[in-house]
Amino acid sequence: MTGWAGAGQSRRPGGSAAGRSGGGGTKGRGRTAGRGGGARAPAGPLRPMGAPRSLGVPGSLLCWSLLSVGLSQMVRVRTEVTGRVGEEAVLPCLFPTSASADTKVSQVTWMKESGGRKQNVAVYLPEHKPNFPLENSGRIRFLNVSLQDATLVIQPLRMSDEGIYICEFATYPYGNQDGFTTLSILARPTNAAEPRKASVGSAAVPVALCTSAHGKPPALITWDSSLHGNFNASEVTHEDGTVTVTSQFNVVPTAAADQQQVTCIVSQRTLSKPEHIPVTLAVLYPPQVTISGYDDNWYMSRSEAKLKCVATGNPPPTHYAWSTLEGPLPPTVQVQGDQLVVPSVDAAVNTTFVCQVTNSEGTSRVEQLVLVREHPVRQQSSAGAVAGGVVGGILALALLGALVFFLLRRRRTRPPTKGTYDPTTRVFGNGAAPPHLELDRPLKAAPGEGAPGERPGPYGSPHQQHKEEEERADELGPMLWLNAPPGHGAPRNYEEDDMESQHDGSIISKTAVYV
Repeated sequence: MTGWAGAGQSRRPGGSAAGRSGGGGTKGRGRTAGRGGGARAPAGPLRPMGAPRSLGVPGSLLCWSLLSVGLSQMVRVRTEVTGRVGEEAVLPCLFPTSASADTKVSQVTWMKESGGRKQNVAVYLPEHKPNFPLENSGRIRFLNVSLQDATLVIQPLRMSDEGIYICEFATYPYGNQDGFTTLSILARPTNAAEPRKASVGSAAVPVALCTSAHGKPPALITWDSSLHGNFNASEVTHEDGTVTVTSQFNVVPTAAADQQQVTCIVSQRTLSKPEHIPVTLAVLYPPQVTISGYDDNWYMSRSEAKLKCVATGNPPPTHYAWSTLEGPLPPTVQVQGDQLVVPSVDAAVNTTFVCQVTNSEGTSRVEQLVLVREHPVRQQSSAGAVAGGVVGGILALALLGALVFFLLRRRRTRPPTKGTYDPTTRVFGNGAAPPHLELDRPLKAAPGEGAPGERPGPYGSPHQQHKEEEERADELGPMLWLNAPPGHGAPRNYEEDDMESQHDGSIISKTAVYV
């Protein structure tokens, strides 16, 4: 409902005095009969000085119009009321007379505009009971029987109740005052959905139908589906103003689409939330056939060997027929509906069996080749297979553990990388001593060097040189072999005993560079 509002139009009281006095023209005014003399027309009565001037005819009309508009705005109604079919609608209409104590209300009338005419819906006179000319079944009534409160109640609502209603008060001395209310009726639709049967084909056809009937305003229909389809909608408006909306879901019918579910979604103003209606599709297709039961171990004299013809289709298959590629079945087999039973396997069943299945959409067939062996194929028991799998898994884990252990151990014992200095052995990864230590040492020891009581040579004593080399190597840490002297042979490794005696009595260093 909308808010309160005054009446849009008010009726002017008929035959007002102001209107009738307007036809007097100038005859009432005094004027000269002629220039040459003659009596003057009697003038009107003199008004005292300072007395207020009369409003005159135009002023009276303006005052009356303003008063009528003011009264019409006192009729309090709602400009629009919305209701639903089957429920209750309340049309408020109030005329408070406290603003004008001299205004008298003699009658209240509700009217409805229909086809350009007005029909009385409810009338109240203080001398009589309320009257309802259109319908006296109790569906229409006054909320309060009063000349100031003419609120109208309609229950239950019908679509035919929709229209423009006029609430009119007969007042004295200002005539009829009225207000207008538009009653809009909403109708909750009836929603339903169903599948449409379709045969397998290559073109999209309707496979589901959704209907939202007799709703107002019209419903909005959409579809939810995992299939690649589309939908369309159409509307039909009925005489009572309601609308029926029909929507079709279209898809290319395939066997895979059969029994798939799509959902019709209906949205409409009277629904608190969209309504979801699931639909299971029904696509008609010929039988799809397979044969089960053959295990590739049919041997001579095997008992109770069976083949089963497994078929699906819509509608379900109605007829099964067994045969062979050569023609009729061997005499040693038995047909039991969709099953082929061989009581005792012999050479006659070493053939190709054919199963043919039929429904109203068509016929399909499938073949199965059977090879008869002289002796059965030994098959490993399931328990043995499980045990073998467990043992194999354990062996694989053990092998993996051994491989990891070997790789870790090899990594720990791997020699230093070529060109990297190891301070613990004072050699590079390629077995060479640091170049600065090799070149700083003499090729031969000075005569008497290292002898007791003799002064050390220019490089100091061997012990002191060892000490300095160790300290310097510790400071440098791992280093790369960058400046090997070109043309030199491969240097030897340092040993803990650096000096070595020769046959001629001379002493040489093991770390000397060979040239």
